[in-house]
Amino acid sequence: MRRIRMVYVAAILVIIAIAASATFLMKPPQAEKLSYNDFIKAVDEGKVEKVYLNDSDVITGTYTDGRAFSTDNPRKEGFKEELLKKDIVVDERIKQMQIEQTGGIILTLGIFGVALLLFQKRAKQAQGGFGKSVLLSPEENIKVTFDSIAGNAEAKESMQELIDFIKYPDKYARYGARLPRGVILYGPPGTGKTLMAKAVAGEAGVPFFAVSGSDFVQVYVGVGAARIRDLFKKARESGKCVIFIDEIDAMGKKRDGGPEGGSNDERDQTLNALLSEMSGFNDNEGIVVIAATNRLDTLDEALLRPGRFDRHIEIELPDVNSRLRILELHSRNKPLDKDVDLRKVARQTAYFSGAKLESLLNEAAIIAARSDCGHIRMEDIDKAFYTVIAGAEKKDRSTIAQRDREITAHHEAGHALVTKLIAPENRVTKVTIIPSARGAGGFSMNIPPDRMYHRKVDMENSIKIALAGRAAEELVFGPENITTGAANDLERATSILLDMVRRFGMKEKSGLLNYDVLYRNGFAQVQADVVNDIKAYMDDLYAITLDMLKANMHVLKRIANSLLEKESLDENDLEAVILSTKAAV
Repeated sequence: MRRIRMVYVAAILVIIAIAASATFLMKPPQAEKLSYNDFIKAVDEGKVEKVYLNDSDVITGTYTDGRAFSTDNPRKEGFKEELLKKDIVVDERIKQMQIEQTGGIILTLGIFGVALLLFQKRAKQAQGGFGKSVLLSPEENIKVTFDSIAGNAEAKESMQELIDFIKYPDKYARYGARLPRGVILYGPPGTGKTLMAKAVAGEAGVPFFAVSGSDFVQVYVGVGAARIRDLFKKARESGKCVIFIDEIDAMGKKRDGGPEGGSNDERDQTLNALLSEMSGFNDNEGIVVIAATNRLDTLDEALLRPGRFDRHIEIELPDVNSRLRILELHSRNKPLDKDVDLRKVARQTAYFSGAKLESLLNEAAIIAARSDCGHIRMEDIDKAFYTVIAGAEKKDRSTIAQRDREITAHHEAGHALVTKLIAPENRVTKVTIIPSARGAGGFSMNIPPDRMYHRKVDMENSIKIALAGRAAEELVFGPENITTGAANDLERATSILLDMVRRFGMKEKSGLLNYDVLYRNGFAQVQADVVNDIKAYMDDLYAITLDMLKANMHVLKRIANSLLEKESLDENDLEAVILSTKAAV
């Protein structure tokens, strides 16, 4: 409430300033001061166009050229008549001043009234109004079921128990089992967390409340907490239901002020309201709260403890078999050509999420519809694949200088060659110097094998592959001619290396420490130590990459020349170039 009062005071001061400005602006312009004799002379010479009469000691007027003047008021009888005989317009200024003053008062009152209404509305929301943007009716008769979801078999099995809990809470009560208060679904974006939550409601046949964590984060303290209470009140009125809070980290981050946390009064009150409402459930109410986040590690510990969000279920990126089932699911109503091999597509889409696979087939359908050939062909899917990865090909390439094409060719050849040298199990399905509409000069499509864990050597190899483009530019064109083309590569390499040192304890000098934990506990100096460590580590990996390319410069040149000639190389083309170069040596 104190913050609201401060806002009111500020609003009143602003209104006073506006009113004062309005009054000032309504005053007539500054007039030239004339003696009465000079005024009479100007009248006789026909230089006066208009005179304003009033009851004060001063009268004002305007010359024929528009300038304003003022002079003494003679207050004599017949003065107005004399002026009129000289063809001078006479205005009863006292009436005009009254009208202006009245208008100024009305304008000020109007501004004040509108501002008061706006602030009353905001204050009403701050006192507990839920707001139209978050007033939700539950979605009934959900048609989404587990049949609509391919992959994530383990997650579906865990969620199946929730459905049974919701349907038959009394059965579990007889055994003394308590319905899980909440479930957190976590995993990368696009893996189907929202779809999984909706499928739980669809399978259980209960209403589905869907909100976002950002709906509860407001400027005024207390608004978010009031909205939480209103949401749970509506849920209890609906009986058995599923409440889904997407992006819960917007309101539930750690309250310790660390690098992943931060705290403020509004967020704290909102989080406390959520925790309180979840603790107030009866065991047999049949209400389940499901939350989703991409970063489980950023959430407050109070959310994650038993009795609040009891279960943490990872929704992972699909493996090759799950990708095949997802592709089959999304291609049901699409006219695929008989030559389309979805298993091949599944193999080349490593690390694609379910949403990205759906986008891939949708893009292929759009490309097929554009050509109107009757079916979605494999070439349409291939074209869609690279569109999803790098963007559509740039049509007009006539403005690209030959020098830029050579730089791009050697840059992408560096990525492809180092991949084949240090990670032969990775597939390089395409290397191209055709620029995309997103601004990329070209790309090298590197597909690693599916793995549950990332080994230290794999992560180091990924960094070397990312640095290979810049290294190739430096070797061929000189250190002074390196370009901005490695910006994304450096970002990716830095991110991998930072995780290795800061989170995974993979550097001997840094030790087996998690630096995020140290920083959250006040050891701020360790961040500078981490920066120095990863810089030295990066320099070592870059030096290794340079030496590797120096030793294979003839292969690098051959790949680059092939790219300049053909613009794109597929996996077979690349293998042929490398083998023929080695054979020639």
